[in-house]
Amino acid sequence: MKATEGPEPGNYTLMTEFVLSGLSNHPKLEHMLFGIFCLIYTITIIGNLLIFMATVHPTLHMPMYVFLRVLSFLDVSLASTVVPKMLVNFLSEDRSISYMGCATQLYCLIFLAATEWYLLAAMAYDRYMAICNPLRYAITMNSRVCLSLVLLSCFSGKVVSVVQTAWVFTLPFCGLKKLNYFFCDIPPLLTLSCTDTSSYEKQIITATVLVIFTPFFLILVSYACIISSILKISSAEGRLKTFSTCSSHLIVVTLYCGSGTLIYLRPKASYSQDTKKFLPLIYTTITPMLNPLIYSLRNKDVKDILTRMMAELMNK
Repeated sequence: MKATEGPEPGNYTLMTEFVLSGLSNHPKLEHMLFGIFCLIYTITIIGNLLIFMATVHPTLHMPMYVFLRVLSFLDVSLASTVVPKMLVNFLSEDRSISYMGCATQLYCLIFLAATEWYLLAAMAYDRYMAICNPLRYAITMNSRVCLSLVLLSCFSGKVVSVVQTAWVFTLPFCGLKKLNYFFCDIPPLLTLSCTDTSSYEKQIITATVLVIFTPFFLILVSYACIISSILKISSAEGRLKTFSTCSSHLIVVTLYCGSGTLIYLRPKASYSQDTKKFLPLIYTTITPMLNPLIYSLRNKDVKDILTRMMAELMNK
């Protein structure tokens, strides 16, 4: 770090790098954690790759599987933004990350997480059209509409990530350069700022409400209509079968909304250090690993394709 001029000489510094404290403060746990998260990352890569390959199959050409394919790509990218650096830090004494590296990681993290959240809203709309308007589904949810929803999700995620990253890295940082976190995120970066961040925290809360609760509201409206349609089905078996097509999506939505809300609605909340680090693990490592399991185990078409692929692989 190099000192720069400020109101009180020596108080302000030009950050050239940050130091990540890591996931645990107990060195004896580092190798065990390395093994655990290496396994989680491997399962994430393999699981999402299988889902991606299965949804490319010609028989799975419905919009739901197009969205699922994009979701798998986003999951792998999101996990790859955080986990490799975390694994290296488990085995290394040098846990520094450059200023630009930190900004890049934050930008990618927000972009991928926000895009995935908007995509989940698009998937809810797809389920609404499939269940509530089945006769118009094929016409309404055509390939052009699917592509537009994916691109809109990506564009929305990009806008959010550019604005949030730019605002965070225009703040002056001073004093200690150690982030008590395992990756670069908004809450720990705020603690290093030299200025009063109360106004910025209000901005984060506003952005969180817009980014999380706007899609969440659309998801709730979609599922209110879906549940209303399901209740009109006469047979219990029919109701259960129809609802099962939505249950996987609801599980993922709950995991994302819960963890994101707790982290960003209270960026300087007085959670314990373990809690502060556990919550982001849900959407950066746990959910990307669980998504393939959730969607494959609860989707008969995906299970059939994966079983067929495995059988063909074994016969070669």
